[in-house]
Amino acid sequence: MNRQLIAYILLAIIIGALPMFGVYPIFVMKILCYALFACAFNLLQGYVGLLSFGHAAFLGGAAYATGHAAKVWGLSTELSILFGVIMAAILGAIIGGLAIRRKGIYFTMITLALSQMIYFFFLQAPFTGGEDGLQGVPRGTLFGLIDLSKDLNLYYVVLAIFIFGFFICWRCVNSPFGSVLKAIKENESRCISLGYDVDQYKLIAFVLSAALAGLAGATKTIVFVSATLSDAVWQTSGLVVLMTLIGGMGTFIGPVLGALIVVSLENKIGDMGRLFADTTGIQWFNSLGESVSLVMGLIFILCVMTFRRGIVGEIRYKFRHNFVKKHV
Repeated sequence: MNRQLIAYILLAIIIGALPMFGVYPIFVMKILCYALFACAFNLLQGYVGLLSFGHAAFLGGAAYATGHAAKVWGLSTELSILFGVIMAAILGAIIGGLAIRRKGIYFTMITLALSQMIYFFFLQAPFTGGEDGLQGVPRGTLFGLIDLSKDLNLYYVVLAIFIFGFFICWRCVNSPFGSVLKAIKENESRCISLGYDVDQYKLIAFVLSAALAGLAGATKTIVFVSATLSDAVWQTSGLVVLMTLIGGMGTFIGPVLGALIVVSLENKIGDMGRLFADTTGIQWFNSLGESVSLVMGLIFILCVMTFRRGIVGEIRYKFRHNFVKKHV
């Protein structure tokens, strides 16, 4: 565990040092937002075994709530983000309360249906801006001290938010509560026979996952000074599933790696051209145009067929398997 903690600290230091090497901050902040979103989804699917196809509702709901609080109500940035997280948690409690008693595909379809209802509400509600979205959200200042209009200042705030959310996921899994969640995933009937209120544990995990997804959505709104329907559409729910499966479900670094891969492909490496100004050889990817979706699909098929546990999960499995062979 100490080695794992040291690795996480080194990774955080490396990410924090990226702007010093000419890295484009906005692109990395987008990856961090989606990485936190994927970690939130992974907490539910990877450790509880609940496949939610409606997590975009929490990302989009928090995004609109944060944007409205900052732009219309004039709340400070930290209070706007907090309001967005609270709204996502409330949505999580409502959707989770309705869906949690169902299992398998029925649970998944209920989350999808309720998420689509929320999407159409955002589409028609006057305060969301409809198809144009909520534009011109002020970044403001953090605690009245840090000017977030400067990308570098915002970069380190977003990194701190990501570390905070990542730590919550890590602490949750590595706790007695997390042990019960993993036991529910492995054998729910046995947990019930031992006297655990399984539905209550599931609901708590669902609300926590929704709140962390909301934290990602609220942060994304501050970064891009807007909240749009693309945050709440069902394809975004599919996107976070793809991130988690590619990176490695049930791992901590897997969703982060999956977010890096998917966001890079989704942006057609357009931002990567600015990521490293002197780097050549990646611009060919821009010529793919809309075919980038085909490439993403092929990568997904490849991972499912050859990396059943995801990239990180497969590496971890091979490492443990080889270790056991050497010492047995």
